[in-house]
Amino acid sequence: MDVAVLFIVFIGGLIVGIPVAVTLGVSSLAYLLIAGIPVVVMPQKMYAGMDVFVLLSIPGFILAGNLMNRGGITQRIIRFANSLVGWITGGLGLTNISASMLFGGITGTAVADAASIGGVMIPGMKKAGYPADFSAAVTAASSTVGPIIPPSVPMIIVGALSGISVGQMFLAGAVPGILMGVAMMVTAYVISVRKNFPRQEWQGFGEVARAFAGAFWALAMTFLIIYGLLSGLATPTETAIVASVYAFIVGAFIYRELPVAKLPGILVESGTSAAGILALVGFANVFGWILVSERIPQAIADGVLGITDNRFLVILMINLLLLVVGMFMETIAALIILFVPLLSLAEAVGIDPLHFATFAVLNLMIGLTTPPVGVCLFVCAGIARLPLMPVIKAIMPFLLTNIAVLLAVSYIPELATWLPSLLIK
Repeated sequence: MDVAVLFIVFIGGLIVGIPVAVTLGVSSLAYLLIAGIPVVVMPQKMYAGMDVFVLLSIPGFILAGNLMNRGGITQRIIRFANSLVGWITGGLGLTNISASMLFGGITGTAVADAASIGGVMIPGMKKAGYPADFSAAVTAASSTVGPIIPPSVPMIIVGALSGISVGQMFLAGAVPGILMGVAMMVTAYVISVRKNFPRQEWQGFGEVARAFAGAFWALAMTFLIIYGLLSGLATPTETAIVASVYAFIVGAFIYRELPVAKLPGILVESGTSAAGILALVGFANVFGWILVSERIPQAIADGVLGITDNRFLVILMINLLLLVVGMFMETIAALIILFVPLLSLAEAVGIDPLHFATFAVLNLMIGLTTPPVGVCLFVCAGIARLPLMPVIKAIMPFLLTNIAVLLAVSYIPELATWLPSLLIK
């Protein structure tokens, strides 16, 4: 009965549109009251969930991304990407995707990518003759690459939950992220050829060199982050802070597009975003503690293993579950609630934890572009000034492409584990 109240309140809150963090908190509180457990447990478990050193890197990476975005990074990355692929049929679509791959290596969040790249590319693509629904769809789909290519806020959360090295997680996402990007570029090219979308004139290697020089300091930030983690010179938290300082210096003194007067506003915005994520982590930790105390994770594992212990079928069942969950739940909340029990199930059938963590994150990123709660869909449809349905129809080929990459990563562990094993001994 107690657990029934927990799920009824939680599902009811999601249905009526209450924010996920609030729904997690209210449903957990309802359970504690019905079960007669002292309410003081709630702040204790919230604090325990947030009191993880690696989570301090989240505000740092969010601040670094905001500083770089306000400091002129978006236009420079788009120009560089356009100089490389803009001359191909459907070139602006390919530019959109490649810019998201480069931009994702800096912000680590899909929504920031969708808003920043979309704010420039969607109006530009419409003006160049691309359909608005295609412009919004390709932007939303490509934004999911951001949290796969390092750095990645969801992967930091996974590291905090499981004890897997954040550096290994970042490296594990690199190859799948590149695969996603390339696969979406192929899809965009095929659609563009079939529908005879426009292309730009080749601007020459001189423009490529100039565009690269302009974007160099922005692109170097990804190298800085990865080198800091792989060399052992800095923890993820220290790397995030160094990246924030670097982003400020580049934006204010090299690109000279970040007025110091804007810094307080950026700090407040970044702090608000980070606080929202950490509040979600805290509430979700209470919810997760309740599930563990009620042995729900064990019941899930036993139920699945009672059906089959075939690793390939278990991977398929996990993916189907996460795809459905991703359609209705925010990514970080889903990770905090489901990752640990599903990790136990994965380990029970011999799946490497790093491999599982990679395809679980990739799976939930796809959920950002699926209705009814696909945040990136809403952002891009709003920028394109379209109702949601045309964008949903236009994004279907990209969704199928991303699911194909998900299956490849799920069933070929080396796509996730090869690079970490090569670079981290």
